[in-house]
Amino acid sequence: MPPRTPPIGGSVDRSAWSKRTRFLAVDCGSPHVGLTDGVGARFARLESPLTDKRRSLRDAIAEHVHDGDAIALGLALESGIPFAAVHELIRQQRRDLTLIGPISDMAFDQLIAAGTVAKVIAAWVGNVAGGSGYGFRRAYEQGVPRRIVMEDHSNFTVGLALKAAAMGLPYLPTLTGIGGDIVRGHPRIRPVDDPFGGPPLLAVGALKPDVAIIHVQRADAQGNTHLWGNLGLTVEAAYAARRTIVICEEVVPDEVIRSDPNRTVIPGFLTTAVVEEPGGALPSSVQGYWRRDFEPFLRYHQISRSVEGFQAWLREWVLDLPDRPAYLRHMGDAALERLRVRDRRLAAAANFAP
Repeated sequence: MPPRTPPIGGSVDRSAWSKRTRFLAVDCGSPHVGLTDGVGARFARLESPLTDKRRSLRDAIAEHVHDGDAIALGLALESGIPFAAVHELIRQQRRDLTLIGPISDMAFDQLIAAGTVAKVIAAWVGNVAGGSGYGFRRAYEQGVPRRIVMEDHSNFTVGLALKAAAMGLPYLPTLTGIGGDIVRGHPRIRPVDDPFGGPPLLAVGALKPDVAIIHVQRADAQGNTHLWGNLGLTVEAAYAARRTIVICEEVVPDEVIRSDPNRTVIPGFLTTAVVEEPGGALPSSVQGYWRRDFEPFLRYHQISRSVEGFQAWLREWVLDLPDRPAYLRHMGDAALERLRVRDRRLAAAANFAP
């Protein structure tokens, strides 16, 4: 594979790069899934590795998230939830979205209660600190503010569905779920025979988001991304999605990324836009940067019990604030200082010399 960036002081052979990307497009296509549907399509649309993909959050959402899109987010379970993007989706009044994720904490609940969502494909929707997601329950049980469709999964089957799409496969087989109620009548999980004569299996159909929105510690301007701590389904979703928006605590020089290639979990050729948004995952945690802020989760659990309470919360924390910096100012310096990680627990150095 050609290098993502040229050697320091060197340059990229563009003709060689073009030939290699054509090879990758052919090599990564699946015999079962067309090039436009599988991961090979992402390779086929490779841009120059030197493309500067930095955008504001407002512009990234406006350009790359459309009404009716299927969006994967909240992929690292309770950490790194891109709440800044969630609130921007609400401000931009996106509609008819499909949400994809494992445990999204209250991010899905906020989007549902704001009327942006038509369908949810998830293992659980609620508020980990409080329990029920009242916005989700009102929508599913009462059609308030609108009726939503639910495709129920376990955390594992959501992961398998995204992994299948990331690999360009129509499905992945599994033993998990056999005999469980979740499989009965499921639109994406079906029984199949083992071609090698073993016991029956379940096939989990591929799930390809239009957009994956992820929050990470750092990335370079080209979208090469470092992420550590709990990864959850972040990598699977980034490879499966047609577009990937990377929101990071800081944009760093590309030599920082190159210094630790094994931590580059998402390469730049999969990244559509890079947004530098410090604190963009609060009140969820970001390993090495922010602690989890429990108080907003508990406050939201209480106030969102009623439609009127949710609307009051929505005005205060989303609609009356133009962007994430305004949100952080509304939190106050004392809260930010309390949540900021000051401890240093560094990994051991690794020698990458040849």
